[in-house]
Formats: sequence, C-alpha cells, structure tokens
Amino acid sequence: MARRLFLLDGMALVYRAHFALIRNPIYTSKGVNSSAIYGFTNTLVDLLGKQDPTHIAVVFDTPAPTERHEIFPEYKAQRDAMPEDLSIAIPEVKKLIKAFNIPVIEMDGYEADDIIGTLAKRAVKDDDECEVYMVTPDKDFAQLVEDRVNIFKPGKAGNESEIIGIDAIKEKWNVQCSEQVIDILGLWGDASDNIPGVPGIGEKTAKKLVAQYGGVEQLIENIDQLKGKQRENLENNKEQALLSKKLATIIIDVPVDLDWDDLQLEDKNSDAVAGIFIEFEFNSLGKRLLGKDFVAGRGYDSNENDDAAEVSLKNIESVDHDYSHIVYDDEDRRRSEIDKLIGVDSFCFDTETTGTDPMHDELLGIAISCAEGKALYFECSRDEAQRKNFVKDFADLLSNPKTEKIGHNLKFDLAVLDWSGLNVKGPLFDTMLAHTLVFPDQKHSMDYASESMLGYTPISMKSLIDEEDDSGQLSLIDSSVADIEASKLAEYAAEDADVTYQLAQKIRPLLKEKGQEKVFYEIECPLIPVLVAMESQGISLDQSVLDEIRESLTSSINGLGTEITGLAGREFNLNSPKQLGEVLFDDLKLVDKPKKTKTGQYKTDEAVLTSLAPKHRVVEAILEYRESAKLKNTYVDALPNSIAKRTGRVHSSFGQLVTATGRLVSNSPNLQNIPVRTAQGREIRKA
Repeated sequence: MARRLFLLDGMALVYRAHFALIRNPIYTSKGVNSSAIYGFTNTLVDLLGKQDPTHIAVVFDTPAPTERHEIFPEYKAQRDAMPEDLSIAIPEVKKLIKAFNIPVIEMDGYEADDIIGTLAKRAVKDDDECEVYMVTPDKDFAQLVEDRVNIFKPGKAGNESEIIGIDAIKEKWNVQCSEQVIDILGLWGDASDNIPGVPGIGEKTAKKLVAQYGGVEQLIENIDQLKGKQRENLENNKEQALLSKKLATIIIDVPVDLDWDDLQLEDKNSDAVAGIFIEFEFNSLGKRLLGKDFVAGRGYDSNENDDAAEVSLKNIESVDHDYSHIVYDDEDRRRSEIDKLIGVDSFCFDTETTGTDPMHDELLGIAISCAEGKALYFECSRDEAQRKNFVKDFADLLSNPKTEKIGHNLKFDLAVLDWSGLNVKGPLFDTMLAHTLVFPDQKHSMDYASESMLGYTPISMKSLIDEEDDSGQLSLIDSSVADIEASKLAEYAAEDADVTYQLAQKIRPLLKEKGQEKVFYEIECPLIPVLVAMESQGISLDQSVLDEIRESLTSSINGLGTEITGLAGREFNLNSPKQLGEVLFDDLKLVDKPKKTKTGQYKTDEAVLTSLAPKHRVVEAILEYRESAKLKNTYVDALPNSIAKRTGRVHSSFGQLVTATGRLVSNSPNLQNIPVRTAQGREIRKA
C-alpha cells in the first residue's frame, strides 16, 4: 500500500478550533474552556476515520524567534497576544496527540510551515509513490503544492473537507507553477503576518503582474514597462518587495529527519485518551471512540453506584419546561404571540444567526422568555419578502421604550437586529455585564454563569454539532448554525432565553449587595446602544491621506536608511538585529560590554537602543527608522484591508468591562494603538 503522509499544522488548527466556538465556548463543569481541545480532537478523529493515513505528524511553532524576525523585526508584530484560554489549551492538545501515539514535531528557529514544507518535499523525493497532505487552512502552503504534495483543507461551515492539488493551485492563483505563489505574496503582502508587500498592489494586480512577468525579480528588471503610480510604488519599494518575498517563502531545508518508522500511524493509547476525555467531559466523543459504556461524567471504568462521581447539575432532560417553536411561515401565530408580549414589563431575548459577524451574517430567529421555564422561538425565513414581514412584526415590541430587555452579551444581539432593520429601545439588563461586575474574577459565559448560579447545564452548541450524520461519521466542529435542524436550534435558543431570564432574577439583588447598581444601570447598560451605534456607523478612512502618509513614510524610511548606512560607514541590513548589533558594538564600539541574548547575539531591542541614543546619532536614526517602518506596515498598509465592502468604512469592535480599569477596548482593528504622541501617528488618526 502506498504511503499517505498527513502533516498537520497544529497551531493553525488549534486557533481555528478555538475561534469556531468563540461566541459559544465549551466549558467543563469546573469552568475550564475546552473549545480548542474539543475542536482539534474532532478534526483529528474526522481525518483518521475518513482519510486512512499510513503516516502522520502534528507540527507546532515555538515561541523562539526565527530568521524572519531577524531580517524583519516587525514580522507578526501586530498580532494580539494569544488568548489565555488558548495558551492553557495547547499543552493539553499536545498531550492528547501523544495519547493517539502521533508524533509532535517542533523546532526552535523554524515555523511549523518550514518543517511541514521540508518533510513534504523530502517525502516525495524519498518515495516515488508517497502522497503527502498538508492539513492546514493557511493559504501560504499553496507555494508547496506539486505532484503528490497536496493541501488538505478541513471543512468549514458545513462544507466537506477539500483536497487541493497542483491543478487547483494553478487555476486559483493564475500561475504556471506553485512557486510563483511566493512572488504574488511578495507583491501583495500579508496583513496577518505583517508582511508589507508593495503599496497599491493588491491580490488581483499581483496575480496579473506575476502572470505577465514571471516573478518579483523579473518585474523589477522590467520596471520601465510599468506606468504611473504602479511604477512609482515599485521603484520606491523594490527592496521591500524582495524582502516580502523572502518573508513569505517557506523554508524547505530545515535540519529535521524524515523517519518513516517514527511517522507510521499506530493504534491510540485508549486508556490515555479516555483519561483526557474524562478530564474534559467529552462524553459523546468517548462513546464513539471507546465504546457505549464510556461515561465522561463519572470516569471511564468507575462504579455505577459511585455517587461521589455523579454529575449533579440539572439539564433540559431533568427539568420541566414549556418551549414553543413558531415556524417562519406561521405569521398569524407569530403576530398573536407578539401581541401578548407587548404589555409585559420585562422579557429576555436571544438572537440566533448564521455566524458571529453582525454586519454580514443572517438572522435565523429570535427567542423570548418572560417567565421561568417558558420561552418562544420565532423562526425567521431566509426569503427576503418573508424576512421583511418578520422584521415588521417585531418592530413595536422591540422599540417599546417602557419594556426592559434582558440578554447575555446584548451588544451582539442589538447589533444583529440593527443590521436587520430593528431598533431596540427601552431599559436594558445585560447578564454578562452584571456577572462581570458581581464576579469580576470568574468566567462570564452564559453556560458558566448558569452552572455556577442555577446549577443547570444548558444545551451546548457542541452537542448540536457533535451528532452523527446519516453515514455515522462525525460532523465537523465548525458546521454552520444554519445547518442545524430547525427544531433543535429552536430548543437551544429557547433554553438560552429562559436561562438568561433566570440569571437576571438571580443577579439583580447581587448588584445591590455588591454596590454595583449605579455603575450597571446608569453607565454600563446605557452604554450598550451607544457602542452599537459607534460600531454600526464605522469610521471613514481617507485612503488618499493614507497614500500621502505612505509616501512620506517611505521617503523618511529611505532617507533614514541612507543616513544610517552613512553614519555606520558601510552597507548592512537595517532589519537584521544581528547585523545591527555588529555595527553598533563591533564597528562603532558604543559599549565596552554590550548585553547579549541567550544565543550570543547582541541585544538591539528598543530599551537598549533608547539608552544608547544620546551616544551616537546613528542609534537615534535607527529608532526613527523602526518607528516609521512600524507605522507604515502596521497601520498605513494594513488599515485599508479592514474596510467593509458593505459600507466602505472601518468597523472596529468596542468592548466594555474587558480591562481591569474599565476603559473601552478596540479590536478588529485595534485603533487605540495608533500613536497619538507623535506627529506621524496623529496624521494617521486624521485619515
């Protein structure tokens, strides 16, 4: 049998799993977020069950810097810190991989991409019949695809997994060979990795230029054939284009061994897998993999009568409830039920959507509860005409200024309704904000609050997705909410509204007890619609101003580069900490005993350079160079990528009660980090 080698991009898959359930994270009964572990496990099990690998490995990045960081210190510098839940999950994921007897490969100084690329190329060279599958959602791997080296892209939003071969790469990227993908990335850049590319050249233009000229070097050789701004941009950024190409190039000569015996798929260690499934309460996964007798809540081989191990939390099966599902085409009943709600003093509502982007995802329904154990779920049609009727029917109820509206993370629900044409008015009671004020050190998901305050475990999104399809195979972790059976989604949404309504009643007196009523009722809840309006309005971005700033920064960067090399007395790579250290401490001898890193390289971080700035103009110029390069790459070049197609504006998300000080937090993109104390930073803010 021909070898089938699967190389998994571990970090990318773990991140993907974590964020697939970011709105409905999975917590154990002890409050541990297991979303990433569960999602990765589901993907791995799906792959093992359907793809029949003969050899396999999971490859991870390490925190150590790589060659890319040495030649370009701003590489990936714009990325937010890893979420705490994710950093806790990664060691557990590695432990699970080893329980499946699958090797984990990682190497300081190299990214997972480099290790996977090296192993993939060596495998097909070593074995003429071997098929390699690089398991990743990352587009950069397209440059590695060739005959018998494929990308295996896990399914998303209900779609099947996809195997992408060389023909698909050539068609998608409009290239003659996969290596030309590197040239496209060099011109286009990559905002996610902070690779600058060439200003003014986007994906389409990059593909067109590479198709016409063959690559970055050939394009530079024929720069006189370009016209106008395109020629000017490339002339001013030739070195940046070559640098970007180098940064985007996956290394394929990493010093890592290809050992077929080590990579051969072995049987899992069932006891070790069971222990992990018990710890993270993966009951349904355990039953499928380990047998129907597996019970995560009590332990794999525990005594049926071991009362101490029993899970005592209530759930939908053990509690009486009255949930109704009003289907989308029963308009008479919908209007009748809404009319009954018009006069109530307070109700809880929860929206269900196709995703987590209020601007672009569709409204699937609204659940409402105004009494413990009772709730209605109003299903929304995806037909435009029926959707308009749905919105019209809810308008008066939601805009009633006298009725209190309860919800968990109301900012999301209000944003969803706002983009759907529904305006919510009246007093608000957000249980997530209330829980944050009363229990600031705890987790604030609805599931966690329900278990800790009500002793009740709600239906998890995991349980709706984690069901067997007609073939008996596992569904994918990130199946679309729209794919869930309507009756099951109705029960899930109705329970959410019911549970949140009950949480509000439990937490009201605690706000008074903790002295948080004034902050909650007079500041935090009234702020919600303000933030929704701010996010919806968005921010206009004057790209012509950014173009001027880019031109100014580019000129400044080039001028500083010339000045620095002149002061240094020789040419060197300004973006290489190693070469910079040699200039400052070997050539110019600014310090008798310079500090070094663990690897023996001179330290040239900002703190070191700031302390040296008074000693020599070259250091001051280097600091100015780095600041200009950071502004250009992180903001001037990246901000246009955040413009929403629907509005032509930038829509940042604002979070309240996220920081200990209570200040607002801006994300996606983070606009708060644009410098305000420098003239250049203020100019970017003006744009």
